[in-house]
Amino acid sequence: MSVGQVKKRGEIAPEYKWRLELIYDNEDRWEEDYRATRAEGEKLVALEGKLAESAQGLYEALQLSEQVGRRMEKLYIYARMRRDEDNGVSHYQALCDRAETLSIELSGKTAWMTPELLAVGAERVWEMMREYPELKLYEYFFTDLFRRQEHVLTPAEERLLAMSADLSLAPGHIFSMLNNADIRFPHITDEAGQSVELSKGRYGSFMESSDRRVRKEAFTALYGSYRDLINTIGAALIASVKKDVFYARVRKYPSALAAALDGDNVGPEVYERLIEAVHNRLEPMYRYLRLRKRLLNLDELHMYDIYAPLVDEYRRQVPWEEGKKLVREALEPLGAEYLRDMEQAFSDGWIDVFENQGKTSGAYSWGCYDTQPYVLLNYDERLDDAFTLAHELGHSMHSYYSHRTQPYVYSQYTIFVAEVASTVNESLLIDHLLKQSGDARERAYLLNHYLEQFRTTVYRQTMFAEFEKIIHEKVEAGEALTPEALREIYVGLNRLYYGPEVVCDEEIADEWARIPHFYNAFYVYKYATGFASATAIKQRISAGEPGAVEDYLKFLSAGGSADPIDILKIAGVDLSRPEPVEKALACFAELVDQLEQLLG
Repeated sequence: MSVGQVKKRGEIAPEYKWRLELIYDNEDRWEEDYRATRAEGEKLVALEGKLAESAQGLYEALQLSEQVGRRMEKLYIYARMRRDEDNGVSHYQALCDRAETLSIELSGKTAWMTPELLAVGAERVWEMMREYPELKLYEYFFTDLFRRQEHVLTPAEERLLAMSADLSLAPGHIFSMLNNADIRFPHITDEAGQSVELSKGRYGSFMESSDRRVRKEAFTALYGSYRDLINTIGAALIASVKKDVFYARVRKYPSALAAALDGDNVGPEVYERLIEAVHNRLEPMYRYLRLRKRLLNLDELHMYDIYAPLVDEYRRQVPWEEGKKLVREALEPLGAEYLRDMEQAFSDGWIDVFENQGKTSGAYSWGCYDTQPYVLLNYDERLDDAFTLAHELGHSMHSYYSHRTQPYVYSQYTIFVAEVASTVNESLLIDHLLKQSGDARERAYLLNHYLEQFRTTVYRQTMFAEFEKIIHEKVEAGEALTPEALREIYVGLNRLYYGPEVVCDEEIADEWARIPHFYNAFYVYKYATGFASATAIKQRISAGEPGAVEDYLKFLSAGGSADPIDILKIAGVDLSRPEPVEKALACFAELVDQLEQLLG
């Protein structure tokens, strides 16, 4: 790709663009589907109160609901991806707005279905399945629905809880306004001696600066800004925790943790076992930080030093064709079938490759049951872009196999397993690059890249998860929670997780105040379990273990057809036991050994 001004959309060659015309070859067809979807939504409204009348009627209602959902997804995905091509095109802004509005309208029109099914009751539904065998398709759907029935209240109580939904979102909304609109950061002096305004977006770059003064100045300035608002942010987080505890108690769960994990049918012991496993493997983290301190030639390693590059100014240019070749070669251990199916991404217009003016930034994999997977990239010929390609293709292939194998009702995999396939691909790419690299600087860069993935995804997210657990338990025990108590808990966890080699700077006590995930309680642990699961799968495949590839492809094909813990067992990962996390942490220790040997 030529260097210079960012190209306009029309200047990008067709072979580097995704083929959205495979979804709708003209927008008249989009309009036809839009009208049909709205009309079918009215048909669903007319079925309210009738689900218990007959088994065939229940089956047809579920089928109609699926039909509406499938067409709605297709409408929205097409409109949104067209807008993402160039956000400045008003026609696609309007098309996307219309799709979003229709989706909200349909959600309101179908909100009655789940409560009515619960009111019909499990006994009657199982009887209907015996009367009408086609309903067997929905057996797992019904099982999962009625599994949580004991936590569903009376209709009047459910209406009251539904009316409180907006209030329950208030703590997160307040934090979002503070964090994204009201907070102000000061200016700092950059590497070139220029005064620049600090922002959340720039903070990451400053923390990776080779200039320690810049790192420290950015660190102090950022947390000073949060410290100025600490009482307000603390009040928001404490209110969010109390909200979680309230809803858990109202729904008769033993704890907020149990309530949050129940959606995936995951027991609290999985969460607690993750924390215990990481506690037992903190020494490799301490060793990695000691090595970092030595390689950076520092008398003291501070919190603002832990993102500093160990291999300064390492760059490798990876043009698009080379990036594709690297990914193909890296994923050869997944077998001929996987590679053959993945080749469609390059030949059939799955990928929108390069940046253009107005294009949505970042990267994602998307699509729906009735489309092929699509990948948005902003490929800039860096080695990191090759990792992004491998990552997003992991998501796409997961969707491809799930959609191809499962009926629509089970075609979507849960967030609990969503990052497994993408991380498997990235890990295989790192292994491939390490095997072929003879350059010490490149090997050091790759090892450190891998170690940082472990540190930020397993250790750091587990620390966040433990913080959430502690503060919820304090509220459940009737103890007072204050901003100062939050600071004290967080500092204690930092000392535990980072160890004696890192100076626990005063400012880090306020880091919890900038983490938006804490307003979606008990979510972050999934990053750690997903990474550990992917590591275990990759190790089986790389070792050539008999059946490992076949098991993995079955996992990719399972969609949401069972509980996520059981789906992972298909791939040989049992998160009901400690071994997957322990093996992943052992892998981290081995990587520290390799980096020590390489850099002395």
